[in-house]
Amino acid sequence: MTLVDGTPLSPALGIGAFAEKTLVAAGQCTTVDPSARPEAVGLLGCGVMAGLGAAMLTGEVGIGDSVAVFGCGGVGCAAIAGARLAGASTVIGIDLDPGKLELAREFGATDVIDASGGDVVAAVRALTGGNGADVCIEAVGNPAVMEQAFYARDLAGTLVQVGVPTPEMRIDLPMIEFFGRGGQLRPSWYGDCLPSRDFPVMVDLYLQGRLDLDRFVSETITLGQVEEAFHRMERGEVLRSVVTI
Repeated sequence: MTLVDGTPLSPALGIGAFAEKTLVAAGQCTTVDPSARPEAVGLLGCGVMAGLGAAMLTGEVGIGDSVAVFGCGGVGCAAIAGARLAGASTVIGIDLDPGKLELAREFGATDVIDASGGDVVAAVRALTGGNGADVCIEAVGNPAVMEQAFYARDLAGTLVQVGVPTPEMRIDLPMIEFFGRGGQLRPSWYGDCLPSRDFPVMVDLYLQGRLDLDRFVSETITLGQVEEAFHRMERGEVLRSVVTI
């Protein structure tokens, strides 16, 4: 399929589709508790699991840890929820959008930082006893934000990048800073999720009331409303629009 300007289109990861039916391999399907609301648990199939996993699996957030999440869209808010589930005592949401900072609080952020208001690294350190966060999660996919997350870590802290960059983006860090600060720099592809292992666990947490997946569903729409839903997402008006058939 191509657009009118000749741009080729293909399904995301070979399985994406805006269609009433699609064919996938059996290994791409995972059985979960059928009593769970499909509109909510379906979100585990992408961004929500990516954020949860960035905190719980890639970042290995533990009890009492401090966590800073850079970007409070759907993935970032899921990372905040995951950090709280994992037992973090301080969870800081960072964004330019006041509405998203409010969402960060709703998902469990103990503190928020308006990134337009000054030195974000200094603000994170001020909220973590001057040390920096144990785990910093970059959920934007932007080199400047990743640099902030790198410097906002505690010494020997972990930087998790789960935001998806564009192919031309590059990072430029002094090697002495990379060497001297220690810790870990960890990319998180889909939150290091293993669906057959992790989906049933997350659905159980949802059914127990410990993981509010419903809050991620900003709206339910039909196939015919997909185009406008994309524009609402671009404007930052929704976390997730779910197509119901």
